[in-house]
Amino acid sequence: MNTKLLDMIRKNLIYIIPIILALAGFALLPAKTDVKSLVPASEVPEFILDIPINDTIKVLKPERKNIQETILVTELLKAYHYRKLPLDDSVSEVIYHNYLSSLDHSKLYFVNDDISSFDKYRFYMDDYLTVGDLDAAYQIFAVFQERTYERLAIVRDLLKSNQFDFTVDEEYTFDREDMDWLKTEEELNDVWRKYIKNQLLGLKLNGKTIEEAIEILDKRYDRYQTVIEQYNSADVYQVFMNSFTEAYDPHTGYFNPRTAENFDIEMSKSLEGIGAMLSKDGDYTIVVSVVPGGPAFKGDELHDNDRIVGVGQGDDGEIVDVVGWRNDDVVQLIRGKKGTTVRLNVLRAKDGSTATPKIVIIVREKINIEDARAESKTYDFSHDNSTYKLGVITIPSFYKSFKDARNGNDDFASTTRDVRKLVADLNEQGVDGIMIDLRRNGGGALDEAIELTGLFIKDGPVVQVKDYDGRTSQENDESGTVFYDGPLAVLTSRLSASASEIFAAAIQDYKRGLVVGEQSFGKGTVQNLLGLQRYIPKEEEKLGQLKLTIAKFYRVNGVSTQNIGVTPDLKLPSIYDVNTIGESSYPGALPWDQIPSSDYQPTNNIDQSLLSALQEKYNKRIEIDPDLQDLIADTKRMRENQLLKSVSLNEEKRRVEQKEDEERRAEHPEVDGELTTMESGSVEPKRLKLKDLYLQESLFVLADMIAYRES
Repeated sequence: MNTKLLDMIRKNLIYIIPIILALAGFALLPAKTDVKSLVPASEVPEFILDIPINDTIKVLKPERKNIQETILVTELLKAYHYRKLPLDDSVSEVIYHNYLSSLDHSKLYFVNDDISSFDKYRFYMDDYLTVGDLDAAYQIFAVFQERTYERLAIVRDLLKSNQFDFTVDEEYTFDREDMDWLKTEEELNDVWRKYIKNQLLGLKLNGKTIEEAIEILDKRYDRYQTVIEQYNSADVYQVFMNSFTEAYDPHTGYFNPRTAENFDIEMSKSLEGIGAMLSKDGDYTIVVSVVPGGPAFKGDELHDNDRIVGVGQGDDGEIVDVVGWRNDDVVQLIRGKKGTTVRLNVLRAKDGSTATPKIVIIVREKINIEDARAESKTYDFSHDNSTYKLGVITIPSFYKSFKDARNGNDDFASTTRDVRKLVADLNEQGVDGIMIDLRRNGGGALDEAIELTGLFIKDGPVVQVKDYDGRTSQENDESGTVFYDGPLAVLTSRLSASASEIFAAAIQDYKRGLVVGEQSFGKGTVQNLLGLQRYIPKEEEKLGQLKLTIAKFYRVNGVSTQNIGVTPDLKLPSIYDVNTIGESSYPGALPWDQIPSSDYQPTNNIDQSLLSALQEKYNKRIEIDPDLQDLIADTKRMRENQLLKSVSLNEEKRRVEQKEDEERRAEHPEVDGELTTMESGSVEPKRLKLKDLYLQESLFVLADMIAYRES
């Protein structure tokens, strides 16, 4: 074969693979692989459960197809996952603990004797997986089922007795992940008493009588029992297989056929609904991400990690309590026809453990990726005795309509094309500088991040990619021109991820612009989706899908964005702790590392003297600017709330906390006004007074940079 062609293939392998996926099913193994031929001859210990299972419990068993799926997934992970982890005893132990955590994250069901009975198998999960033996996983789940039914009986007795004293000074520890498994039933019963008492108190604080609260919980746990009874083999298999895949990294996962179908619907952005991807976290339905362009995104009232505890239809339909529901059932309740209203009862993540539910009203829409296009806005204001006109371009995702582009549509949706037009328009308006807002941008099309960078630099490498086989390539901007050479800043948050981080990192490495805000998410990995059916085409039953991490991103200076993200040149206060939100919060996240730097030429628009001057100005504002002081105080309070691991069960104390929180909100209302003057009709230049204090402060920083360069 032609040498240049071979080099091209090697260089672009990471981008050719998705095409192979779409056309040929990711043919890294023969299309008609004989799964039996993959099974090594090894001695595997038989799983013998020491704990008897109640005869009334329907013990689930794996499906026949799961044996083949398990062997296939095992081989794909070993051969093509970026990490190249050997499937050995150490990985087996991680899988084992992942599985126990998936079933009983808060350690509310199993006791120490249960764990002791399981422990002898923790170093054999690798052997079981290699030959497709799933008995251990299913029998552990059977014990979990029995313990759940036992707990539900305890809950009914607790609610029936109604012996809850809310004047006692005691606390419930809700973050039990790092605690030991309880030794006795008596200890577990006391934890459950506090667990139920906390739920009742939360309902009371939300205006319910104790009788109403008990009725709600009674229905909630009846529903939860129904959920457990409805668990099927596919549910158990998915939980166990994800416990396996997450031992490699948090973005590798298995989808059973039903989950895969829902995933495809979400990724296509074509259903009618609110535009949010949901998952389960214990009893709660949590918001994994808000789809750019969807109604939840536009309303800006639903955010990542918020917990949905109730769903109501229309403007006045009953709010149905959904705590403990299956995720599929909650999703179906939220979905609906375009133009209809859904009301969500939400515990906001930023309010932490003391959150009280807030009603979020959303009108369902047809969700289309093209609704999430970049937008711009200008701000005219005075700052430090000077006037400024600054442009802000908000990019919700890195989007591209590949189909329209292939079909020759001249107006296809593209981040770079849209931003080019917006920048041209801002230049015509005579802006002094431009801010690129990436705070809610979770990534998207890599080539758009590369092309967008090309609007602001002349040429050169933008990102490096290292694949699962150790081969490194780089993607370049080859435009040879700079479309915009004026003052530039990039605003990031902890939720800016993937392609957002590539763009921000390139702007920072080339010293082309200033990065302001929070440390970004730290997702520096690439995934591909593999349909397992393609490997076993003769299998009549529908198989699932494997999302597999196959590569890592690196900045042009050789530093990985993985785990550490992009650190801003000037940090703003953050509500997020990097150990609880972001890539570094995942136990199985791939580590940070670095490779040799690319050959690139920085512009040196940003130097240390400028950064020192901007930091000094920011520090002075902290002393005199009440808005910035409020921002710092609010983020500190929210961080503290999120880091709490326990909560008081004393009603009087909780009501005092609730009142203080309401008073704080009243002192600092989220006003809708954006620009204010000293008084009506005043000719004095406008002061910047935004609801969005993060944006306000970042614009002050950009104005300071412009002033410094002009001085």
